[in-house]
Amino acid sequence: MGLTSALNTSLNGLTLNETTIDVVGNNIANAGTNGFKASKALFATQLSRTLSVGSSPSGTNGGTNPRQVGLGATTVSISKDFSQGSITNSTSPSDLAIQGDGFFIVDGPDGPAYTRDGGFQLNLDNDLVNSQGFRVQGYGVDAESNILTTNLANVNIPVGALNVAVETENVSITGAILTTGEVATQGAHILSEALTNTSGGSATTNPIVSTTLLTSVFEDGSTTALFTNGQVVSFSGNKGGRTTPPESLTVTATTTVADLLTLIDDTLGITSTGTPTIPNDPNKLPAPGLPGVDVVNGQIQITGNTGTANDLLVGAGDLTVDGTSVPIVFTKDQAADGESAVTDFVVFDSLGQEVAVRMATVLESTSNTASNVRWYLDSVDDSDANIELANGHIVFDGEGNVTSGGTATFAIDRALTAAFSPMQITLDMTAMSGLSTPTAGSSISLQSQDGSAPGTLTSFGITETGVINGIFDNGISRTLGQIALARFANPQGLLEAGANTFREGVGSGPPFVVSPGSFGGGTIRSGAIELSNTDVGRNLVELIVASTNYRGNARVISSVQELVDELLVLGR
Repeated sequence: MGLTSALNTSLNGLTLNETTIDVVGNNIANAGTNGFKASKALFATQLSRTLSVGSSPSGTNGGTNPRQVGLGATTVSISKDFSQGSITNSTSPSDLAIQGDGFFIVDGPDGPAYTRDGGFQLNLDNDLVNSQGFRVQGYGVDAESNILTTNLANVNIPVGALNVAVETENVSITGAILTTGEVATQGAHILSEALTNTSGGSATTNPIVSTTLLTSVFEDGSTTALFTNGQVVSFSGNKGGRTTPPESLTVTATTTVADLLTLIDDTLGITSTGTPTIPNDPNKLPAPGLPGVDVVNGQIQITGNTGTANDLLVGAGDLTVDGTSVPIVFTKDQAADGESAVTDFVVFDSLGQEVAVRMATVLESTSNTASNVRWYLDSVDDSDANIELANGHIVFDGEGNVTSGGTATFAIDRALTAAFSPMQITLDMTAMSGLSTPTAGSSISLQSQDGSAPGTLTSFGITETGVINGIFDNGISRTLGQIALARFANPQGLLEAGANTFREGVGSGPPFVVSPGSFGGGTIRSGAIELSNTDVGRNLVELIVASTNYRGNARVISSVQELVDELLVLGR
């Protein structure tokens, strides 16, 4: 019985040490496997064969201890060492390493799996995948680039494929106004020759009015109408030294002089309303009145806004029909005055298209405590016919600081394009100053605007919290998503699934999905890889110990065999 037990116990010992050698061999084999976690076999004694339970002390005997012979050992667990492996740098921004206890979540053919191996790359669909093609999971973003943490999704980084543009929402203007300069008193004043509404008639007795049909407009004494049905009338002028792009209308049987006046007004962007009220021009006919375009005594009257930057000029060839100049003579008898500054800048619509904006300032009034400056905005890229956008007032105190009117909003119509319309833009003028010198004069310029032209995603970076920031070739950056991590109450309960991945096990508990940097999931390091945590030296020592133990158990079996042979000899 004893020899048989010894054989079984030693055989059991051989098996246990084979398991140890198997585990140690696997550790050493994976010493170069990224993210690998080493294992250790743990043993415990099995049942014992009790020869005597012993006895308790008596008056004549001090008692005896139990006599038991062990029946070998058994494997109680093969546990993983989930301690942090060494981290080394790599050359790819898609390589990731976790500093902490979390696991990357990847989606494979059999459902979600978990890994510490962050050797990822982008596939054909720009999805972030591991070496087996399992898609990395994380959080997506909405249209405003806000991270959506409600559902996990494939992490997609469309380098070279994603194109974005940023619509301008904020514009900041800087500069200095010479508040001791000339105060504006008048705008440009331009009159055409007198026109009649009668063929061969006189402008004195039969002048045109705003309701006169355009096909009934004649020069004084002429029998040839200046406009006929079907013709395209175009007008272009000069504002502040800049030529305004032409606007057009097609003459019909119902087109009136008022339509022509609107065309001229819209093209020149003359402003007649505002807060506070636009002041009247003292020399407008027949009496002081607001800037604009109208008819007086058969003459087309153009009254512009104040400020040298808003001075108007209409010359020969500015009014045409079908590309031919209309022989109407315009005469300028008054120029705009007033200390003024002007700047041109570009903003961007939702499609990233450039929209030109012109801004002019005019010193409108002064007092012993403040200076009032009116600003005007217009844009030739505004979709409606009128290039005027907005105007307002900014007030400087006696030290040149802005005291009111420093911010405003304006809109640009983009209805004739596919872009969102209208554009709503906030104008910030608080950086402007009312301090300048006569030599320097007044000057304004664009300080900043937050829009951009279309750009293509060229590169990306991943932060410690797993946020993926895309870098576009137009200089902007945008959040593309966020890597998610999983934690387990008992990672020892995870099941190895091959390819450096684990799956949820009965004893691991369900995954607790977290954002990197929160709830103990650890942080992410981009451009780095976690190496195997196998300690080769320790495992080699364990291999030597296991080999020695294996030989010892084999020697026991050899000794038992010799004893059995002796017994067999006794029987002869």
